[in-house]
Amino acid sequence: MNQTISATADSGAASGIASRTALTALAPMVWGTTYVVTTELLPPGHPFFAGILRALPAGLVALALTRTLPRGTWWGKAAVLGVLNIGMLFAMLFVAAERLPGGVAATLGASQPLIVAVLAVAVLGERLSAWRFTWGVVGVVGVGLVVIGPDAAFDGPGVLAGLTAAASMALGVTLTKRWGRPAGVGPTAFAGWQLTAGGLFLVPVTFFFEGPPPAIDLPGALGYLWLGLVGGLAAYVLWFRGIKTLPVTSVAVLGLFSPIVAALLGAVLLGQTLGPIQLLGFALSLAAIVAGQFSPRLTPNLTAERTAR
Repeated sequence: MNQTISATADSGAASGIASRTALTALAPMVWGTTYVVTTELLPPGHPFFAGILRALPAGLVALALTRTLPRGTWWGKAAVLGVLNIGMLFAMLFVAAERLPGGVAATLGASQPLIVAVLAVAVLGERLSAWRFTWGVVGVVGVGLVVIGPDAAFDGPGVLAGLTAAASMALGVTLTKRWGRPAGVGPTAFAGWQLTAGGLFLVPVTFFFEGPPPAIDLPGALGYLWLGLVGGLAAYVLWFRGIKTLPVTSVAVLGLFSPIVAALLGAVLLGQTLGPIQLLGFALSLAAIVAGQFSPRLTPNLTAERTAR
């Protein structure tokens, strides 16, 4: 009888984890649409302005809906998380995208799970998981096979910007896990704080490097709405909710979905070709994502617990 109850509880817990993982994975999948939306709908030459409209309006909408502001030390924490998870990330991503081929920039970004695995040891006090670290390496290789072409070129400042973007988001994800969320504050308000802080960080950066904003036509307006409401507000609500309820290294590896979706949309909508090497990369990336959701070292503990019951 006890074994039946235990098995039912374990099954329910596994189902809950699977549903939370699936919802969290929607965020990087949506972020994978950014390349197509940017190249096909937005005015060219204003990537930082796109970052502002992706973050700041969505953050202000979230604040208006929730009517919840940070209190005490959370003013500083929200600012730090907003800069790391959004402001600095967007700025460095755009620099990397301008100086590097898209495939190289995406592969550098795919190193984020490896950085998170190391930061989880230093910041969260977790043990280094060789399993997840190894599959993180496999994920980077998989993304590289999908998106790096034979004409890929490496630029020093571009590579530094790409690695800085990955490190910024990795540190932001890790600190988000460490600090959690204030009691009584939902994920929408929490995302709104960070989106607003990240957007405000980008305002002076944008006007310094790009000057006045561009003229926006109807396709551009639709593109900005998609990036702001879906790619910004909705995606980050799901992302921060997942960070709170799932292991941080498991969440980080879900980020591999972003370059995978971008490559798929490029093939379907832009006529880009996918050969055997790219398909192998897809297989490796998906295997890394799935394997990154498990930790084999927990299996003996579960078995012993069930035996005791």
